[in-house]
Amino acid sequence: MPTTRDPVYLDYNATAPVRPGAVDAVLAALATTGNPSSVHGFGRTARRLVEEARESVAALAGGPAAGVVFTSGGTEANALALTGRGRSRILVSAVEHPSVLKAAGAEVIPVDRHGVVELAALERLLTADRRPTLVAVMLANNETGAVQPVAEVARVAHAHGAIVHCDAVQAAGKIALDLAELGVDSLALSAHKLGGPQGVGALVLADGDADIHPILAGGGQERRRRAGTENVPGIAGFAAAAAEARAGLAAALAQAAWRDRLERMARAAVPGLVVFSAETARLPNTSCLAVPGMAAQTALINLDLAGVAVSSGSACSSGKVAASHVLTAMGADALAASALRVSLGWASRESDVDRFVDALARFAAGNAGAARGNNRSGER
Repeated sequence: MPTTRDPVYLDYNATAPVRPGAVDAVLAALATTGNPSSVHGFGRTARRLVEEARESVAALAGGPAAGVVFTSGGTEANALALTGRGRSRILVSAVEHPSVLKAAGAEVIPVDRHGVVELAALERLLTADRRPTLVAVMLANNETGAVQPVAEVARVAHAHGAIVHCDAVQAAGKIALDLAELGVDSLALSAHKLGGPQGVGALVLADGDADIHPILAGGGQERRRRAGTENVPGIAGFAAAAAEARAGLAAALAQAAWRDRLERMARAAVPGLVVFSAETARLPNTSCLAVPGMAAQTALINLDLAGVAVSSGSACSSGKVAASHVLTAMGADALAASALRVSLGWASRESDVDRFVDALARFAAGNAGAARGNNRSGER
C-alpha cells in the first residue's frame, strides 16, 4: 500500500511524467550530430529524425504532415495561430487557456454553467461585425475537462467567413483527434501534456500549404513558418510520446471509470462536495471539484503533506494559487477559490484514486472541525 514516501501524482494536466519511449528517443537524438538544415550526411540524418517526427505528430492530430510546425510548446503554437493568419478580429471562449484568452484585442464568447461555449452568442458576435475574424475555441478545458462542440463552432464560424483555431493541448492523448472531423483550420499541441519532454509543441495546419506569418524572424526553418534551429531531441521525444499516446488511447478512455469512482467516493466521504461540468462531456481523466468553505491553497498543502499531488485550476501562473477564471466564467464565483483539479494519466494506478479520496476526506473532516471550533470560540 502506498505511503507518504510513495507519493501519488494526480496532476497530469499540468505535465505528465515522461514516457520511457520518449526518454529513449531524446537520448538517441542527443547522440546524433547534425543540424537539420545542413546538406551533408550528418544534417540529413538530423533532418530525417525531424521529418519522421512530423509524420508521427500529424498522425496524432489527424492532419497533414506538411501542416505540422514545430514550436517551443502549446503557448507558442497558440500565439502563432492567433497572430500569423492576418485576421483583424479575434473571438475566444471565456474558458480558454491564458495563452489564448490574453491575445491582444480578443473579444470573449460566453460559456454556460457547464463551461460549454454558447453557439448562439458566437453567431451573434459574428453577425454583428463582418471584419475578417479568427475564432479560437479549445477542444477540452484544462481545469474542468469539459469538451467543447468544436465541430459546431467551426460550422458556424465558416458560414460567416471566419477561420477557426483549436487549442487541443489537453485533449491530445486523452480523446481521439481528427482535424478534418473537427473542421478547424489549425490546432495546437504540446508534448509534455502527453508524456513527452517539456519545451516542444506544434501548430498543425489543416492546409499543409497554408501561409502563416512567422512570429520569429530568422533562417526560415519549418517552411519559413517558425525560424530557429529545430529542437531535434525534443521533437524526437514528442514523436515517441505521440505514438505511445495514440496506441494507448483505449486505456486513456477507460480512465473515465476511475474518475467516476473517485467522484462517487468523494461525494460520499465529503458532504457538500461539488463536481464541475459533471453534466456535460468531459475528458476521461479530469475531475474538478470543490468543498464550500475549503480554501484550495490550504487543501493543496495538506494533500501534498499526505503524499498526494493535485492542483488548483491551471498550473500556468508561476506557482500561484488563484481563483479560476474558468469557474468564474461558469458563474461559480463562490466556489472558485475552493476548487481542486485531479487529473490522471498514462502511469496512474486505480489505487491512486483511493489515496486521494482518503486524504481529502481526512483534511475536509479536520477543516470542518476547526471551523466548528472557531464558531464556538466566537460565541463566548
